[in-house]
Amino acid sequence: MKKLYRSDKNRVFAGIIGGFGEYYEIDPTLLRALTIAVVLITGFCPGVVAYLLMILIIPNKPKEIEYVEKEK
Repeated sequence: MKKLYRSDKNRVFAGIIGGFGEYYEIDPTLLRALTIAVVLITGFCPGVVAYLLMILIIPNKPKEIEYVEKEK
């Protein structure tokens, strides 16, 4: 079963968008552009609060998982 983790490779601020990109196999740059657009359209506060909550909820990727992925 796939799990959502914060990315260590595709990290700009906290690795949230990079983690979503790895999970859904989508380019993180595209997701970042969409995230910025949604934050600007819906208002600054809801998007920033949601991002901060995701930082607290979504865990970092454990080192042993990264090691197994490198071997593949």
